[in-house]
Amino acid sequence: MREGYEGTGPGAITPDGCAVELYARLPVGDEPDVIAAAVPAGAHTLELGSGVGRVTHALLERGFTVTAVDESADMLARVRGARPICGPIETLDLGETFDVVMLASFLVHAGDEEVRRGLLRTCARHVAEGGCVLIQREGSDYHTNVPRERVDPSGFTVRITSVEPAGEGVHSVHAEYVFPDAVWTQTFLSRPLTKEQFESALAEAGLRVDRYLTPDGTWVRAVPVG
Repeated sequence: MREGYEGTGPGAITPDGCAVELYARLPVGDEPDVIAAAVPAGAHTLELGSGVGRVTHALLERGFTVTAVDESADMLARVRGARPICGPIETLDLGETFDVVMLASFLVHAGDEEVRRGLLRTCARHVAEGGCVLIQREGSDYHTNVPRERVDPSGFTVRITSVEPAGEGVHSVHAEYVFPDAVWTQTFLSRPLTKEQFESALAEAGLRVDRYLTPDGTWVRAVPVG
């Protein structure tokens, strides 16, 4: 387990505190619709941090081809129909490029700035000429509207119970997922980024915002500079 990260609950827990069984249960949201509206149909896609394939499988159903990357072999074992690659994202170099590179799950908010730089360099390294990078950001009130909870229509409750300073601009976030038959928790480190800080981090990696895809600015389409 990485320092500052923890997870509890049934089944395997990844180094960043994610429970494999939990993510296998979570329904896919509107992510596939947002992605499909922003890129060409059937795009050749590199999904960084695919997890168990929640979004992967929805994209495959829409005719995309997907290379799914995750550091957890337990997560990747749940992925079907995509080309799986197990390893750290921040050092990935496949020697090929893709129409679309995806960095979802708020990974751009990695607590370690060097990890974030590596993630964005990986995005820039793998995006084809004329292609794009799709990034999911935290909402503006992610770290301030706490505690909060959401009851999913499928019958479970997700809570962000606390956000505490962890030093050097990083917060320790504690989340709970309560199902009728099981409870999982996750504690992880997250670095809030203003719009300006986010765009500066992109520029450092040779990327720029093409457009914000959702009204809340949580989904972004970025392209290589120049």
